[in-house]
Amino acid sequence: MENNLYPIKFEPIRKPKIWGGESWQISGVEGDVSVVANGFLAGNTLDELLEIYMGDLVGDSVYEKFGNEFPLLIKFIDARDRLSVQVHPGDELAAERHNSFGKTEMWYVLDCEDGAELINGFNREMSKEEYLDALNHGRLLDILNKVKVKRGDVFFIPAGRVHGIGGGNHIAEIQQTSDVTYRIYDYNRRDSEGRTRPLHTDLAVDAIDYKFYNNYRTDYVSEVNSTVNVVDCKYFTTNVFEFDEPVEKDFPEIDSFIIYMCTAGGCRIECEESEKPVEIKCGETVLIPAAIKNLCFLPDGKTTLLEVYIKQPPTASEEE
Repeated sequence: MENNLYPIKFEPIRKPKIWGGESWQISGVEGDVSVVANGFLAGNTLDELLEIYMGDLVGDSVYEKFGNEFPLLIKFIDARDRLSVQVHPGDELAAERHNSFGKTEMWYVLDCEDGAELINGFNREMSKEEYLDALNHGRLLDILNKVKVKRGDVFFIPAGRVHGIGGGNHIAEIQQTSDVTYRIYDYNRRDSEGRTRPLHTDLAVDAIDYKFYNNYRTDYVSEVNSTVNVVDCKYFTTNVFEFDEPVEKDFPEIDSFIIYMCTAGGCRIECEESEKPVEIKCGETVLIPAAIKNLCFLPDGKTTLLEVYIKQPPTASEEE
């Protein structure tokens, strides 16, 4: 039993930033690959696990598509000041320019100060010409959609959507494995040596989705002792799992790893493959290998987890 895969925790990768900091919880990004923190695999990298366990770790269909590249990057973001206004390219443009995946992502607001805001999309119908005029005349912030946020808010940010995290936000971020960011505006701030950060305004122009959308927030109603879907796209599925009593879960149909991010409370996770439960508390993350199909969650009071995995595309017969 001791050599079976089990719920895996990783050493957080801390990244101080000019606006606050990030904790990369699970990363396969080159140069920042996560290292196992618990069990007999402690000290091994995520890359090494993929090479050894392949589909048992991530799911056969996920491994077939991504090979030894882990497809998601999981972060906690502590924004004490505003992040830059930015956009990410989609898969096609990122492959062409950077030999990389694009970056579709989502945010879950863990906590926020009163009055905290996010930037998400435009606040009216927009064209490339209008955008460039506003950018070049210092009026970019006038055309962006600013949203007051509260704890538990969800925002889905497909590649191409202009966005920015405001100060006073603590965010859980789930995204494609990509570190390609086009910085459009950085509030003219300077680092401790008086330097501004580089902007990528020319690269951003062809990456931006200029459409206006009526609602940029993802509306959902959480239910205690139930799992509620909040985002379902080809890159990842995310559910909010809120519970205050023991819950057993089975995953016979999911051919994917499952990631749990604890956003409130804490719990123990038991499975047959592990002799002792894995504990997870607020601000921690655990990866459940695809080979594990049954889990029992034992909460320490009311607990909220984000449940993340990659849903398999429908077969040809299912699409007909």
